[in-house]
Amino acid sequence: MPASARATSAEDLYRFQLISGVEMSPDGRKAAYTLTRIDRKSQKKLSSIWMVDIGSGRKRQFTHGDQADRMIRWSPDGRTLAFVSDRGGEEGKPAQAYLLPVDGGEARRLTSLDGGIRSIEWSPDSRKLLLVYAKKDREAIEREKSERKKKLGVVSRRVDRLFFKLDGVGHRPREMPHIWTVDVRTGKATQLTDSDVHMEWGPPCWSPDGRLIAFMSNVSEDPDLDPGATDLFVMDAEGSGRRRIDTPEGPKYQPSFSPDGSQIAYLGHEGKDEGWRLTRLWIVPADGSGPARCLTRDLDLNITSWTINDLPEGLGDSPPVWSPDGKRIFVQIAHHGRTSLRAVTTGSSPAVEEVIGGDLVVGHLDFDSALGRLVYVEGSMVNPGRLLFRDLFTGRTRALADHNRRMLSRVDPGEFEEEWIRGPDGNDIQGWVLKPPGFDPSKSYPSILEIHGGPRVQYGHFYMHEFYYLAANGYVVHFCNPRGGQGYGEEHSRAIHNNWGTVDYDDLMAWTDHIAGKPWIDSGRMGVTGGSYGGYMTCWIVGHTDRFRAAVTQRCVSNLVSMYGSSDFNWAFQREFGDKPPWENLENYWRQSPIASVGNVKTPTMVIHSESDLRCAIEQGEQFYVALRKLGVETEMIRYPDEPHGLSRSGRTDRRVDRLQNILRWFDKHLKPGNP
Repeated sequence: MPASARATSAEDLYRFQLISGVEMSPDGRKAAYTLTRIDRKSQKKLSSIWMVDIGSGRKRQFTHGDQADRMIRWSPDGRTLAFVSDRGGEEGKPAQAYLLPVDGGEARRLTSLDGGIRSIEWSPDSRKLLLVYAKKDREAIEREKSERKKKLGVVSRRVDRLFFKLDGVGHRPREMPHIWTVDVRTGKATQLTDSDVHMEWGPPCWSPDGRLIAFMSNVSEDPDLDPGATDLFVMDAEGSGRRRIDTPEGPKYQPSFSPDGSQIAYLGHEGKDEGWRLTRLWIVPADGSGPARCLTRDLDLNITSWTINDLPEGLGDSPPVWSPDGKRIFVQIAHHGRTSLRAVTTGSSPAVEEVIGGDLVVGHLDFDSALGRLVYVEGSMVNPGRLLFRDLFTGRTRALADHNRRMLSRVDPGEFEEEWIRGPDGNDIQGWVLKPPGFDPSKSYPSILEIHGGPRVQYGHFYMHEFYYLAANGYVVHFCNPRGGQGYGEEHSRAIHNNWGTVDYDDLMAWTDHIAGKPWIDSGRMGVTGGSYGGYMTCWIVGHTDRFRAAVTQRCVSNLVSMYGSSDFNWAFQREFGDKPPWENLENYWRQSPIASVGNVKTPTMVIHSESDLRCAIEQGEQFYVALRKLGVETEMIRYPDEPHGLSRSGRTDRRVDRLQNILRWFDKHLKPGNP
């Protein structure tokens, strides 16, 4: 690290350029990816397509302009990139599908659709695109036709379904997404599914010969009342002959045909109302002639990419990828704070082989047609995402693009240490400690405990800008994965089912005891913060102990009784809490609600919430704030207009910066030496 290195700043959020949407050419010679940047003047996220030559490593920007080009897909014949873009459109108009010749030329708009495109996939013969697309509601179309109606806005909304809103979206449109195909020569769009298909678990996929399409759908009488009843379906490429493939009940997604088309792999878990279960890898005969078989039943591993961070563009679940001989399936696995790429054998005694591992996170990835080469986004503690190439035959790995290298080389992040401790019940707890730049073990430092959301995710080896920012301002930042999260097996995840605020609290306190015992920690100046479930735990902690000198609860859950119905997940929360509604089991909800213990709070606590948060409605933060004010506890509430639940990850950048500055201001006031 150069002597002139500076500390991480909140304003660095404007400087990051994030890679996502990775696609490798079928011949394995080139890779395309999406690069996202922030336009500070407009506060918009803009993205362009970049192309890199695998052999030489030369890269160049392939599309230009102030628009968002995303969802890129390379045609099987290697000639064309398809992508979705808002280029050339009016503000607020739907993004459209475009085609761009790989050997040069202008992008051609393919679609003129009036709704939202959720996914696109090429047919094996490169003649069609498979879309998941939702039409714009009729009321919205009629409103667009009249300048007066547009000016007046919405008069009323008729609600006749249970899941009528969605965080980050708002009120959900009445038109459901469906499967369409688009002819790439003529642009003709054809709808393949209709009202009886509930498309919530895309994207669909083609069979290798292009004759079939597999997809997931919930066709129960009322899908909103039975959200876990997802089934696997296969239909002819023209939309006829739809048939259900028998699989165990429970959520499932990401279908993928085997190379010979005889099998379909998918991800999912058994049990419709058991969200603590591991996501596993399954295969089933595509013609429905036999039962589905779980390839990872004997492996206590979660098939997912979710190691969380606050710069998540490069993160994402990839569908299962079959080897050419059908004997292995490549999947991402989140385990012990890492996300690796592994190959699962498909024989009668499945085994798992690590393909890419280490102290890192494997994000978006794609293979060439021979599955001998792949490109992927690698995240780590010190980098939010660089593009790497891997030759599976030789094991050779090479970096192709690292757009943040220069900026990060000028920043002193501090030092990380990974630690394992024994928990209060003999369980193992994994955590990390981030020391400030210029750390001096002879000094005494204030500290901040960060608690993740979810709860069924994991912290790990992924860049967290917020942590570096707080450390840069003189704090030891520490975090761990208590019971209730994923990444440590099914029992670890199940431990808090219908029992929030119990062993998870015990684990966090055991971890805090461990940190407090370090000679360079000032145990009298410890802070705590977290968002969503982490906000829940922050509220719970200050209601059950006074050991923290300051707290910041973000997008919290404070009252599980009022959470029922006010969240976009509304009634579905009851599945986590005994599967009974509050009016049948009020005491159970109340005993697990932080607001029930708010009368014990003495810790100065800032409440941060977004006004358009539909996951944890702002009334959750308001209740806790009002109670603290009434009790005379020092508090402030910071509210962010027009922002959803995920403000810290995806919100407008000026508001993300302001959020960080408010968190720091509160902790500085209460934890820094010289303050009372």
